[in-house]
Amino acid sequence: MTAAPGRRSSTFTRLLRHGFTDPGVAERLLDLPDMASVRSDPVLLEALGVVADPDLALRALVRLVEAEQEGDRRVLLDTLVTAKPLRDRLLGVLGASEALGDHLARHPGDWRALATYEAADLHPGVAEFEQWLDGADDPVSLRIAYRRCLLAIAARDVCGTIDLAETAAELADLATATLRAALAIARAAAPEDAARCRLAVIAFGKCGGHELNYVSDVDVVFVAEPAGDADENAALQAATRLASHLMRICSETTVEGTIWPVDANLRPEGRNGPLVRTLSSHLVYYQRWAKTWEFQALLKARPVAGDPALGREYADAVSPLVWQAAERENFVADVQKMRRRVIDNIPAAEVERDLKLGPGGLRDVEFAVQLLQLVHGRSDPSLRSGTTLAALGALAAGGYVGRLDAAQLDDAYRFLRAMEHRIQLHRLRRTHLVPEDENDLRRLGRSLGMRMDPVFELNREWRRHASVVRRLHEKLFYRPLLDAVAQLAPGEARLSPQAAGQRLEALGYADPAAALRHLEALASGVSRKAAIQRTLLPVLLGWFADSADPDAGLLGFRKVSDALGKTPWYLRLLRDEGAAAENLARVLSAGRFAPDLLLRAPEAVAILGDPGGLRPRTREHLQPEVLAAVGRAESAEAAVAVARGVRRRELFRTAAADLIGSYGTEDSPAEADTGALVDQVGGALTDLNAATLAGALRAAVRERWDDEPPTRFAVIGMGRFGGHELGYGSDADVLFVHEPREGVDEQTAAKAASAVVTEMRRLLQLPTADPPLMIDADLRPEGRSGPLVRTLASYEAYYRRWSLVWESQALLRAEPMAGDAELGARFIELIDPLRYPAEGLGEDAVREIRRLKARMETERMPRGADPTLHTKLGRGGLSDVEWTVQLMQMRHGWVEPGLRTTRTRTALAAAHGAELISTEDAQILDEAWVLASRVRNAVMLVRGRAGDTFPSDGRELAAVGRYLGYGPGHVGDMLDDYRRITRRARAVVETLFYGA
Repeated sequence: MTAAPGRRSSTFTRLLRHGFTDPGVAERLLDLPDMASVRSDPVLLEALGVVADPDLALRALVRLVEAEQEGDRRVLLDTLVTAKPLRDRLLGVLGASEALGDHLARHPGDWRALATYEAADLHPGVAEFEQWLDGADDPVSLRIAYRRCLLAIAARDVCGTIDLAETAAELADLATATLRAALAIARAAAPEDAARCRLAVIAFGKCGGHELNYVSDVDVVFVAEPAGDADENAALQAATRLASHLMRICSETTVEGTIWPVDANLRPEGRNGPLVRTLSSHLVYYQRWAKTWEFQALLKARPVAGDPALGREYADAVSPLVWQAAERENFVADVQKMRRRVIDNIPAAEVERDLKLGPGGLRDVEFAVQLLQLVHGRSDPSLRSGTTLAALGALAAGGYVGRLDAAQLDDAYRFLRAMEHRIQLHRLRRTHLVPEDENDLRRLGRSLGMRMDPVFELNREWRRHASVVRRLHEKLFYRPLLDAVAQLAPGEARLSPQAAGQRLEALGYADPAAALRHLEALASGVSRKAAIQRTLLPVLLGWFADSADPDAGLLGFRKVSDALGKTPWYLRLLRDEGAAAENLARVLSAGRFAPDLLLRAPEAVAILGDPGGLRPRTREHLQPEVLAAVGRAESAEAAVAVARGVRRRELFRTAAADLIGSYGTEDSPAEADTGALVDQVGGALTDLNAATLAGALRAAVRERWDDEPPTRFAVIGMGRFGGHELGYGSDADVLFVHEPREGVDEQTAAKAASAVVTEMRRLLQLPTADPPLMIDADLRPEGRSGPLVRTLASYEAYYRRWSLVWESQALLRAEPMAGDAELGARFIELIDPLRYPAEGLGEDAVREIRRLKARMETERMPRGADPTLHTKLGRGGLSDVEWTVQLMQMRHGWVEPGLRTTRTRTALAAAHGAELISTEDAQILDEAWVLASRVRNAVMLVRGRAGDTFPSDGRELAAVGRYLGYGPGHVGDMLDDYRRITRRARAVVETLFYGA
């Protein structure tokens, strides 16, 4: 297998392709004599290629093979290559868990536990685990048997035979069987103590909740009673010795390591209290001195070992106390303080990596679910499950949590727990920290099924799920209504100033004092308006806090409410249309652009309550509305004012739909297909600008010639306008073309056409409250030096004699937008041979396009701009992608009809379909183009003015990040991701465009 010096062997290349990060070492391992029978087996390499860490799996496999005796070694290798179930289970475990690989190296015969599965082996319970642990009569043999069982669970887990909930339940069942076995060893070592007492072991925490991790403290409480006529004190002393021995059996380190720590610190009085109490002593403590958190802990209490009758008595006695806890004074506030203390105790360097306790972590879900259980479970027994996912499902079924909220939390919790499981499984160490090492992250991502770019995909999914948890946790956990429900307060739920201040601080309002003043103005008084707003505010505050600028959202709500508060339809909209209130909150707190549009005409808020109100209007709907309004107007100025008013309304509709799609709502999550959002915005802005131009054209013509000017006139969209790819800050690039009517001389027609263009531009830029529509005609023949409008014949003569290659390239995006449709179609017929030249582009033209692009990169980049973050001209940005796609269109459009489109993404998809670009390269370019487009849109939405690079202001930058799906504190990740994605795109551009 050794290759010639300086050349890589075919095996080395195959190993690299199968995901090995150190193919040289892997090749040497396969060359070992013990691996001779399988070294060339393609099935083995394929199987190794799909595990979490192929290098780790191969190293562990070699150790296992070397540990086996000669005859057993042959059986192992033969079974490995012939039995797919064993191959998948064994290699899956070896690639995910270094610790279980070590166990198999010490106990090579244990691989047979994975060779065959009976039906009971697929979903074993406590009884099966007890059977498999039977015969373990000392701590060492118990550890070996425990690891053998753990090996089988891990194999089913990594192969997908069981899901997250089933894995956690099996781990809890194995822990139950292990505690019983440990208690049996302790009783056998002290039969007199065993005869003197009845001892029950009560599991708490994740073991009690039937949702244990691979490596976790097993929380327990011990309860004991005298056996027969035994003295109580003597019985408690005997029970304490048994309990202490049980804890040592499980917790102490032996030659086979440890199982897990048994933690009894949740008992009454914690470490200061006796290890074992009688049932009556437990009850006295809980009735007199227990704190709120102790009742929260009791929610998961479950008898698991020892005297079953005593265990049931304990459970029956404490259960009523659990469900009365919500009636205690300051119950909700106590739970919230406990949660805040947990967060405060996490080291600052670890808080963002802590899956369990960090923001958006597992504890957020568990605390929120437990709080809701304790509040509502006293009257609804269906909520009394100790298992988080089961309780969450019951809360959704009972209407205490929205079904979509519950589904999103369930999905996020499963993902985060799966991450936690895979992290712990690697070395069987108790940790909740996401690793920082690139190789560890790669293994973790691959273990969760991520293959293309495991580290990036893992971080993206982790961030997305943590963001969902953070958002929903805050909404559920801090909802002030919970306090009112817990106190059974009569009357309408409302905010007190103190509660509002705490709420504002918890949710990150930058100026709580100003926010409180707005709240007082909104919620004070006895009017119907104030009553409705008091009901809405607890929810609105959560929605504002979920957005980019909570303070601006609250201020904007006050302004809209002041403007519309006395109109009956507005109050009805807020009260009856839940979507309208949430949509309004999203829009008002996401930046300046959309709120500015809304506050110029607050009645547009009605759009947010209409089920179809956020669907962009097409040109077919808008143009008749605009033209009809223009027809009714008394002057050209009045006509265009109406047209610009329609444009303002549609701009708001488009921006609102974009923001709500990017943020998501309670009823619908954020749009996963960000490309669809970009396409929706580009299409909507193109249609409304085309309709506005049609209205301005009609108004300019009517002012002087009624409806029959001396020349036929058409407006051709260019650039992003023609490509249906406009952003919020884009000008409308156009060409103007006319053709004299029959009998009209060219000079008269030219004067008329020039007058029309001048009047259109004047009308569309008149100073009003509505945003102007800037027309840019610089892409016309001869640029700024040429006439603004030409006849069709003049265009034909110019393009025939003088047209340069860049002008043909610009015409790729030409599309008629307004005016005479037949003239527009003839213009397109004229330019098609230019933009899709027969036989494609010559090499001279290709070189010229490359030269122009290189010159543009060096000359047009603004001074001081970071080329890695400039969305238009920067590395891997819009210009890079568009010029690459346009070069393919000009080279191959003459033979590939799909390339004859003005739209970048459509052309890119057509190039992929024609096999002009690989799937991976097409995806890379598309991802970069969509991201750069979204950044430009985000900058306009946040700042209210256009920009091609990320804002420098920290709050604005965070708002852009929120629009792009990044949570608080992750703007660095956003910039890193942007650089990474555009760097990959630039590499594709270097190959496809520059031919590097």
